[in-house]
Amino acid sequence: MFTPNISRDSKNKNYKSDLIRRYWEFQRLRFPEWKEFLDRPFAQDGRPPVFLVQEAWRNIIISPNASDQEKAALLQLIPDGEHHKWFRSMNSSQALALSILGNLVIYNSLDCLSILLDDEGDSLFGPAKITSNNFSMEYKINYLGERRRTSLDGYVSGDYRIAIECKFTEAEVGTCSRPQLTSADSNYESEFCDGSYSQQRSRNERCSLTEVGVLYWKYIPAFFSIRNDVDLNPCPVNKNYQLIRNILAIGVNEDGSISDKNSHAILIYDERNPAFMKDGNGFKSYVEMRSTLKRPTMLRKCSWQKITYCIRKNNVLPWLTEQLSAKYGL
Repeated sequence: MFTPNISRDSKNKNYKSDLIRRYWEFQRLRFPEWKEFLDRPFAQDGRPPVFLVQEAWRNIIISPNASDQEKAALLQLIPDGEHHKWFRSMNSSQALALSILGNLVIYNSLDCLSILLDDEGDSLFGPAKITSNNFSMEYKINYLGERRRTSLDGYVSGDYRIAIECKFTEAEVGTCSRPQLTSADSNYESEFCDGSYSQQRSRNERCSLTEVGVLYWKYIPAFFSIRNDVDLNPCPVNKNYQLIRNILAIGVNEDGSISDKNSHAILIYDERNPAFMKDGNGFKSYVEMRSTLKRPTMLRKCSWQKITYCIRKNNVLPWLTEQLSAKYGL
């Protein structure tokens, strides 16, 4: 019974070690004077290169012929305050997304992806028209009652809206934080959850997030075949938190109304990552959420490999695909 887990762990270890080896080779070619750019040199500890704070922008692939204006336009797609914790690491999914999607945006080439099909064979972007003018990164919404507003990795605005969730080396799609609280956290006593959708710790609501005004469970039954008036164990939000947030972010309108027919969410992943292969945590979350959606096409997925192949096949920004190959093996 334990053998599959060993095999999966081994695949994950090999996946990450292969990437890290590539990163350090890339560093030796592009940043040979490592002290000027990285916080420490190569070491046999399985750690990817991490840029110094002031050199973090170098983690983004930029055209060798880019003007100062083009560089600024690219980097401003994700302002400094919106960088993820590990943005400086070559493992950063946010840096990868900015390198690919961001460059397509500033060079007005995003529409080359309009021909892409998702993993199910449907149009990845559906009826949406994707252009540099209607695409944003780290787009925040403010109508789900959250203390910390949902920030979409990518967002296509317009009559048909799309939320994009970008993953790379992550081991899952993103889980709820409340079951991970410890006694050291100030909100542990009031908000800790055991992973079930049930009344706990003298709360009035089944979800500790609902207790503090978050509206996820108000809208979940409108999109998913999931009831909000019965106990559920395990809670379907726990392991699928990020995908559900993305669905709600583009399915709920600012005025609180519902529109499940003119929007969908996209999950972009690395097909080499065991987490997004069959039986991986990311893959299982996608399958579970899609199977419980009342309109399954409201959730679609596509790999970075497919996206890179599409860019390369159409001879769009050749310098970008060359560097994606060198740095990431894409």
